[in-house]
Formats: sequence, C-alpha cells, structure tokens
Amino acid sequence: MAKLKITETVLRDAHQSLLATRMSLDEMRPILSTMDKIGYYSAECWGGATFDSCIRFLDECPWDRLRTIRKEMPNTKLQMLFRGQNMLGYRHYADDLVEYFVQKSIANGIDIIRIFDALNDIRNLETAINAAKKEQGHAQVAISYTLGEVFTHEYYMNYAKQVESAGADSICIKDMAALLTPYEAESLVRDIKSAVNIPVQLHTHYTSGLASMCIIKAVEAGVDAVDTAMSPLALGTSHAPTESIVATFQGTEYDTGIDLVALTEVRDFFMKLRKKYIDNGLLDPSMLATDANALIYQVPGGMLSNLLSQLKQAGKADQLDEVLKEVPRVRKDSGFPPLVTPTSQIVGTQAVFNVITGERYKTVTKEFKGLVKGEYGKTPVAIDPEFQKKILGDEQPITCRPADQLAPEFEAMKAEAAEWIEQEEDILTYAMFPKVAPKYFEKRRDRKLGIDADHADKANKVHPV
Repeated sequence: MAKLKITETVLRDAHQSLLATRMSLDEMRPILSTMDKIGYYSAECWGGATFDSCIRFLDECPWDRLRTIRKEMPNTKLQMLFRGQNMLGYRHYADDLVEYFVQKSIANGIDIIRIFDALNDIRNLETAINAAKKEQGHAQVAISYTLGEVFTHEYYMNYAKQVESAGADSICIKDMAALLTPYEAESLVRDIKSAVNIPVQLHTHYTSGLASMCIIKAVEAGVDAVDTAMSPLALGTSHAPTESIVATFQGTEYDTGIDLVALTEVRDFFMKLRKKYIDNGLLDPSMLATDANALIYQVPGGMLSNLLSQLKQAGKADQLDEVLKEVPRVRKDSGFPPLVTPTSQIVGTQAVFNVITGERYKTVTKEFKGLVKGEYGKTPVAIDPEFQKKILGDEQPITCRPADQLAPEFEAMKAEAAEWIEQEEDILTYAMFPKVAPKYFEKRRDRKLGIDADHADKANKVHPV
C-alpha cells in the first residue's frame, strides 16, 4: 500500500460548506506559501461556488485568485470542482464553451479537474474529460453517491467502468450528503477498486458525524486518497480534520508523510480566521454540530435548511415533516436523481409546492419540468411515460445528450460581453453568470478609473519648490 494521499479542502469546500464560500483571496494569501511546503497531494482551491461568490459577493476576479494561488503554491497540485456540462453555472453549456473553460482553467494553474454530473450521466462528462486530457490535465470523475433502491454496488461499479472507459485518470466517490457509513464505505471502495484499474478517492462530509470512521475503513479497503479540511474549518457540514487523519495513520503502512508539527502553523492561521468569522456572524456555530438526521431524511444539510426556509416564507414551517416525506416520492417520480446541485433544489422545491398547495403537481416548476423532460440528462431510472405526459403535456422528452441540441455559443458570448472584456477569461465569467458578471465588470472598471483619475489629479498638481 502506497502512502495515503491527502487533498486539502480548506481553500474551497470547507469554507463553501461552513461560510457560504466567503473566504477572500486576501484572507488566504498569507498562508499559501506555508501550505505549499506541507506535502499535500493536492489543494482544492477553485470551482464549485467560489467563482459565483467571487464576483457576486467579494468583488474579486476568480481568475486572479487562481493565478495568485498558483504563484504562491508552485509545488502543490491545484484542484477544482467542475459540474461537467454545467461547468460552474446552473445550465448546460455548448461544447465549445466547456472546452474553452477547461483549457483556460489549466492554462491559469489547475492540475486536477474533478468533474461530476448530478445524474451520473456519463454523456454529460465526456466533453470535459476529453478537454482535460487534451490540455494534459488530470481528469478525475466524481460519482455522485446517494441511497435508494436502484443505487446498488453493481450500479456504482458499472458507472465506475463507464468512467474509466471514458478516459478518466481517477475516480472520486462524492458523498456530498454524508450518507456513507463506515462499513458501507469499506465495501463500496473494495467493490469499485475491483472493477477499475485507476485510483479511487473518497470525498465525504462530517454532517452525520461519521466521516473520520468512513475514512479509516475506506483506507483499510485500499482507497488511494481522501479529502480533509484543516481543523478550524472542519467538522459539521465540512470534512474530517486534516491533522486528525494525518495522526491516525502515522507510523502505519498508510502514513501520509505529512508532519503534524508543520500543520500547526497552518492551524494557528485558520484559527484566527475562524474567530473572525464567528465574531462577524459568517460562521454559525450550529453549522458545526453533528446532524444524524441526514441519515434519516437522506437529503444534504444545505437542502434541509433550504426546504425550511421556503416553508417559513410561505408561513408553513409546521409542514416540514410532510415535505420530508414527499421528497422521496417526488424523487421516485422523477427517475431517482441523486440529490446534489442542481437536482436537490429542483426536487426539494417541487416537494414544497406539492405539500403547500395541497395537491401533488398542481403547480410544477420550470426546473422540475426540465428534469422530467430530460434537459439535465438521463435519470438513473426511466421516468414513467404516463407521469412524463402529465408533466410535459404535448412537449416531447429529450432522449439525446442535452448538449447535442446546443449550437456553439462562444462567439455569441464574446459579442455580448465585448464592452467589458479586459482578458479572454472574462468571456467565460460572463457566459456563466450573465446577470451578475456585468455588475462586477462595471465595479472593476469604475475602480480602475477611480485609481487612474486619482493618479492623474496628483500628477497635474504643481508642487511648490
């Protein structure tokens, strides 16, 4: 057994899980060169919601963030999360944009692209996998792990084989809702390892309190790498603490090779940030509590809070239990989609409508209709044709890969964003967030004009001798 590889998530998923992705580049920059010396297998630092958060809340260029981290961490592989054909947005994009985004991500410093699809539809991953390979990047495909009658080990083994055949360099078991239990993690890893010849990584959250135990059993079963987070931003809806996992395997055949003493400097830095986040209200201590309800309701923690929020807005908070019972029924009707962005929001919102209107599918959201139609891809189980007809009416379902219906759109996006473009990457920023990006671009332009005007004013002043 080779040493266990550690992917550090504190620069991306840890603060996405606990702080709504609000850690800024200025906050993380002072510790980056220290982190670079630790010996992590990779640092997950980009993708997911970081892109959206940078331009929507932090007034920060996500591409500058990546380039800065690359400069400060030259010896560590940088990793990002990428939603296949959805990229970092919430709809399917044409292949030319997906290819261009992958090219630019790798050119700006990304080494490993973790690609996943909410429906585990391999067709939605192929363009991104091929693009990453073309650019000499590492294409890791994440299997969205979920529970349900169709999600057997055979299902996951077959999907893993498809992933390997599609050209993936490694596989990640992505347990986004913290549904894995230790012995299930052990047997699942063993079965997937027996089905493929590429490395397997485990990504699991601490929500249900089982992550560290899952990691131990997965490592004993032969998993090659695991995701962890520095302890100040670990636990709760985040991940198992990096230091604890490093200590667990020290002196064993799985020793990570990481020095616990070296990690203390990184821990001390993030402890100060953690205190700041608690003081300013960004870090809600309740987010750090264990919630074993995840195992009962089988929905991600973020989805649970979203459902409650929707019900409160409708003045129906007392109907949460009914909604939680309705979620699996809606999920079954819509072909058992795994509950991860965006399907968790789609299924959850439809369940809320079904309950508060008092009649199932009296009101159908545009997104739920799209899911049933096939706009997001092929669901794990075929949807009953009668139900499809009820939701779609005379509209015909999509049976091909959804992106096959999309014309190339790079040139159109380039034209639409022309007035704001300062770098080629801005086209991609605009393509993903056409409503938010212009506001960010305008702020950026005003800031530069303000600085320039200030300089010009000072330069034109006559200084007395």
